Amino acid sequence: MQAQKISISLPQEQCQFIETYQAEHHYKTRSEVIREALYLLQKLQLESYYQEANQELNADFEVTSLDGIEKNETW
Repeated sequence: MQAQKISISLPQEQCQFIETYQAEHHYKTRSEVIREALYLLQKLQLESYYQEANQELNADFEVTSLDGIEKNETW
């Protein structure tokens, strides 16, 4: 993995959280902690996109799922 070095400014409380989390979860560097946090944010965003797409598919399916069949009709 090619890495790019960036500089960020964080409040002291967040810096302390990173340090504590790093020690408690045995990460080698603070960068690993931040990478994990970004990975989780990306995963949440992707899940949100999938949910949105699934809702659109469900709506389309509801329109066509009863074609030619009455709601109370069974086979």
